[in-house]
Amino acid sequence: MAGLGLIAAALAVGLGALGAGIGNGLIVGRTVEGIARQPELKGLLQTTMFIGVALVEALPIIAVVIAFIVMNK
Repeated sequence: MAGLGLIAAALAVGLGALGAGIGNGLIVGRTVEGIARQPELKGLLQTTMFIGVALVEALPIIAVVIAFIVMNK
């Protein structure tokens, strides 16, 4: 059973990182597109982007916590 816990932990961390990478790519790409369309909104768009990236980065942190919980059971 310990082996299954390690596999579950690895999947949680790996999929969390994959999801965060895809999410960050979409957020930054759309922000660059928005800045290209309306350069005068650069500051507002960057601020919103940083908040979005921070929220997306919470996912892998939560996945690591879940992985540690699964490994300790």
